[in-house]
Amino acid sequence: MTKNSIALLCALVLTACGPAAPDMDDLAREYLYLELSMGLHDSGHVDAYFGPAELKAAAEETALSLDQILTASADLAERLAAIDTGDDEMFGMRIAGLIARLQALDMRIAINKGEFVSFDDESMALFGSAAPDNDAAHFDTILQELDALLPGDAPLSKRVEDFNNQFVIPLDRLPDVFEAAMAECRKRTLLHIDLPEGESFTIEYVNDKPWSGYNWYQGNSISLIQVNTDFPIYISRAVDLGCHEGYPGHHTFNALLERNLVNDAGWLEFSLYPLFSPQSLIAEGSGNYGIDLAFPGAERADFENAVLFPLAGLDAETADRYYEVAALTGQLNFAGNEAARDYLNGEITREEAAEWLQTYGMMREDKSLQRTRFIDTYRSYVINYNHGKAMVADYVERDGADIDERWARFEAMLSSPMLPADLE
Repeated sequence: MTKNSIALLCALVLTACGPAAPDMDDLAREYLYLELSMGLHDSGHVDAYFGPAELKAAAEETALSLDQILTASADLAERLAAIDTGDDEMFGMRIAGLIARLQALDMRIAINKGEFVSFDDESMALFGSAAPDNDAAHFDTILQELDALLPGDAPLSKRVEDFNNQFVIPLDRLPDVFEAAMAECRKRTLLHIDLPEGESFTIEYVNDKPWSGYNWYQGNSISLIQVNTDFPIYISRAVDLGCHEGYPGHHTFNALLERNLVNDAGWLEFSLYPLFSPQSLIAEGSGNYGIDLAFPGAERADFENAVLFPLAGLDAETADRYYEVAALTGQLNFAGNEAARDYLNGEITREEAAEWLQTYGMMREDKSLQRTRFIDTYRSYVINYNHGKAMVADYVERDGADIDERWARFEAMLSSPMLPADLE
């Protein structure tokens, strides 16, 4: 970095280059500069940014190397750790959150430099938690239940696929089904959470992606939600994605963080969402748990049977068994963690990971190969969906909380700088 570049950085992020100690706004700007600098090396690192444009321009102009970002990150973390937060709990959480984000940034730098880190160590550094390790016997028990539910001579995965194919939403009916599902998810969320005025979203249908759905938060309480149509989309995915990507999931989470932490509290660091950070465990965990929160008990099945099945032109006669199958296959979601853990640790090949997903994740061959693409791209991120959901559920439902208390805890979680450790 040249002397002029260093001077520009000091002027823009107001680091401790002068005699006065930096305030939290200065430190937040310095942090944002480093995350934006990392985004130049890793296109998927910055998931959303709606902060000061001059910080992004500065990052692009100075173009720090990975080693320079790492050095600056360590220096910033040391200064943050030296701050006395006193008895201010929220201030303490803010400092802890910034340090945890910097630790995650350091891990992403190591990964981008090709350094080997075990799956569990990586997930701890990035997301603040490690998922439980389940062996094949754990999943075999679930497969036995599925086998009894769908008897036959064909391989179990084929029986599950053939049965679920009765519940595929025709492509020409996707918009109507998804819009109805999203509207219901939003209506139910608004009964419990006061969302920012003017919040909105748009839906796009896309192809050739490693994920099934994605929320691209735009700032100002606006989201772009994309749905991947590469593979058959089952009727239950409408509510899944409506809640997870929208209400009370990602769109709600991001809108609340922007309003409560960025706009009201002035915590500038939350104007950037680093995908590989502890925030993602809470984001994905709350997105998945939000489905059950918005549609408790039999309410989801009742809504889908009454509204979505007719819109999709599907027969609800065997819907009860469909939900039984879905509940069991949902328990197999943790099988994806094992495939990713062993694959990224170098213990199995890509082909073996795909075979494991076909056997224990009930995935068709092409879908399992798509999942290995996801693992290549997002690595230990896979734990955030299932392990994250389990952690969020335990926190929200603790001590037998009733439905109102669950919503209150859920909203507080989405409006604060909580870390995964705070859920325990």
